[in-house]
Amino acid sequence: QVQLVDSGGGLVQAGGSLRLSCAASGRTFSSVGMGWFRQAPEKPREFVAGISWDGGMTSYTDSVKGRFTISRDNAKNSVYLQMDSLKPEDTAVYFCAAARRMYASTWPADFSSWGQGTQVTVSS
Repeated sequence: QVQLVDSGGGLVQAGGSLRLSCAASGRTFSSVGMGWFRQAPEKPREFVAGISWDGGMTSYTDSVKGRFTISRDNAKNSVYLQMDSLKPEDTAVYFCAAARRMYASTWPADFSSWGQGTQVTVSS
């Protein structure tokens, strides 16, 4: 089992940038896909970005393509989400998650471990 701690959220103006980090512990981190999800008030949790076990494959929800970049450093047991050109509609609690397999899907049920979440607020 992988334990995850999210960080890096905050308050930023529209058009600004933030970099989220997720520190993982556990022997299986480098062999599983990782994902970032977000949840706004009164909305379901939604997939934002995913990355395969080796970083070779990435995927993004359409609304963040070209603005967000997911990456990982297996030597540091960490995964990151660089968020640029932020918009007010990006406001949410962001969670990193460890997949059950080598590749990350878009479905929350396919992830076995979750971080505690970090708040991102984008003001207009």
